[in-house]
Amino acid sequence: MNKNKFITAYNELMKHLHETMDEAIHSLADALEISKEKTRKSTDLTKDEIDQVSGYVKRDIEHAAHGLSETKDSDSLSEWFKFDIELIENFALDAFLGLADKTRLELAKLEQLAELNTYRTGDITGPGTFVCDQCDKQIAFKSTSEIPECPACHGKTFVRL
Repeated sequence: MNKNKFITAYNELMKHLHETMDEAIHSLADALEISKEKTRKSTDLTKDEIDQVSGYVKRDIEHAAHGLSETKDSDSLSEWFKFDIELIENFALDAFLGLADKTRLELAKLEQLAELNTYRTGDITGPGTFVCDQCDKQIAFKSTSEIPECPACHGKTFVRL
């Protein structure tokens, strides 16, 4: 499996999702389905692979929606990413934050609390800092990446800070 195509698909799906959410009033679920179809047409990924990538995107957006403060200042963004937001490379920060904000509103309307998801080796994720469940080693990503095994203990599960 070529992880680079998953990383490219993650970024493309984020772009389509941002465009779809701006075009009309859609729930995240509806916008995600529309965006998956657009991404499917422009990539060579299978339906199952697109579903997997969309799961990664949905997880990251929901986590951001619950993690960011109401005031989207640089300090709160840096705290959420756990590093200076100016260091984020090749990532549509405005699109991500816009989606996170819309998602936060959608989640508030539905009065649902997102569960803290476990991230696993091999998952694709957006920028952020993760902690190994076994040894508490932190690893940070400044762009969309594949989560590796823990470099310290070879653990395979992580939690986003």
